[in-house]
Amino acid sequence: MKKIYLPLLAAALAAFSACSKKPAELVFSVGGAPNEIEVWERIIKRFSEEKGVPASLLRQPTDSDQRRQGLLVPLKSEKANPDVFLADIAWIGQFAASGWLEDLAPYAAKDGTDLKPFWPKVVDFADRYNGQLSALPAYVDAGLLYYRTDLLNKYGFKAPPATWPELLSVSLKIQAGEKKANPDFFGFVWQGAQYEGLVCDFLEFASSGEKAIAFSDGVVKLDTPENIRALTFMRDTIAKNRISPPNTYTEMKEEEVRTFFQEGKAAFERNWPYAWGLHQQADSPVKGKVGIAPMPRFPGGTSVSTLGGWHIAVSRFSDDKAGAWELVKYITSPAVQKELALELGWNPGRMDVYSDKEVLKAYPHFAHLEKIFANAYPRPNIPYYTQVSSILQRHLNSALSGASEPGAALKAAESEMNEAAARYR
Repeated sequence: MKKIYLPLLAAALAAFSACSKKPAELVFSVGGAPNEIEVWERIIKRFSEEKGVPASLLRQPTDSDQRRQGLLVPLKSEKANPDVFLADIAWIGQFAASGWLEDLAPYAAKDGTDLKPFWPKVVDFADRYNGQLSALPAYVDAGLLYYRTDLLNKYGFKAPPATWPELLSVSLKIQAGEKKANPDFFGFVWQGAQYEGLVCDFLEFASSGEKAIAFSDGVVKLDTPENIRALTFMRDTIAKNRISPPNTYTEMKEEEVRTFFQEGKAAFERNWPYAWGLHQQADSPVKGKVGIAPMPRFPGGTSVSTLGGWHIAVSRFSDDKAGAWELVKYITSPAVQKELALELGWNPGRMDVYSDKEVLKAYPHFAHLEKIFANAYPRPNIPYYTQVSSILQRHLNSALSGASEPGAALKAAESEMNEAAARYR
C-alpha cells in the first residue's frame, strides 16, 4: 500500500505546489516625488488589469544619483529584477556598453511598432548605441530661455533675444532700470555651480549644431575657439558685465535659479520646462508675466538646447522580456503619455501628443516646446560619460570663479578627458 500511495501523494503535493505558486511578476523601477509615484502606481495597476500581466512598482528615491546607484547594483549582479526601469538620458551609454540593456529593435520590428512619433534626434542620438535600440523616451527635457514679458514691453523690446550679444545688451538695459527700485535685480540667471547642470548650460552657450564635446576615434576635442568664446562669455556675465549674480558659480542650480527668477529678481532665466508650471502658480509673483523661447546663439551659430529626460529600458537579465516589452509599449503609448502630461505636466516622449487639443488647453506652452525639442542635442552617449562630465564640471567652474583662464581650463579638461577615454580604448 505504501508503495502505491507514496508516489500518488508526491504527485499531488507537486501539483498543489505548482498551482499555489505565484505567477512571475514584472517589476518596474521608478523614482520621483510622491504625486508622481501615485500616478505610476495607478498606471501599473491598470496595465496589469488590461494586459493580464502581473506587475508591481519598485519605488526609488527622488534623487537622481541615488536612483542610478539603485539600478547599478542589480544590473551589475545580473538580477532578474527590475525588469523595466526609467533611466536618465546620461546613463544609457554606460548601461548599453556594459551589456545590461535589451535591444528593443527586434521586438518593435516583430509587432510593427511605429517609432515615427518619437523625435528622430532623440532616438538616434540618445537611445541607440552601436546600432542597438537601448531605450525609448518616456519624458523629454531640454533647456529653455524664460523671460519676463512685462519687462520686455516696459523697456521697448518686441521679442526675446535670439543671440547671446543681444541677451547681454537687453539684460544691461533692463537691469539698469530695475536696480533703482530693486538692488538685488539681475539680468540673467543660469546654472553655474559645479554639477551636471553646468555641463548642460555650457553646451548651450557653445551654440553649435555639432557637439561641443567632439569625439573622433575615442579622442576628445574640447579646446576650440568656439568653446573658449562660450566659456569666456559665461565668465563675463558674472565678473565683467555683471548681469548674473556673483554666487552663480557657487550656488546656482535649477531650484536656486528658478526661485530667484520667480521672486521677480531677474529678466531672463535658463531652466528646464518644469519651471513653467511653478512660475504660473497662483502665489507666484511672475504669474502671467513669463514667456519661453529657444536658447540664444552666437551670430552665425545655431540655437541648441541640451537634451534631458527619462527613458524607459528593459534589463537584459529580465525573466519576462516579452511582458517587459508590452509595458514599454504601454508607457510610451499616446494614451499614457497624454495622462502623464495632464496629471504631472510631464513633457511627452511622443511628438503626436503635443498637438492634442486637451493637452494644449492645459499647457499652451507645449506648442513652443515641440519646436525646441526638435533641435535638442544630447550629451555624449559614451560609457564613460560620468568621468568626462566630472572633469569638465571642475574645470568649467574653475574658469567661472576666475581661478583659471577659459582657454587654459578647456585645455586642461581636454587632456584629462583624453586620459579617461584612453582607458576605454
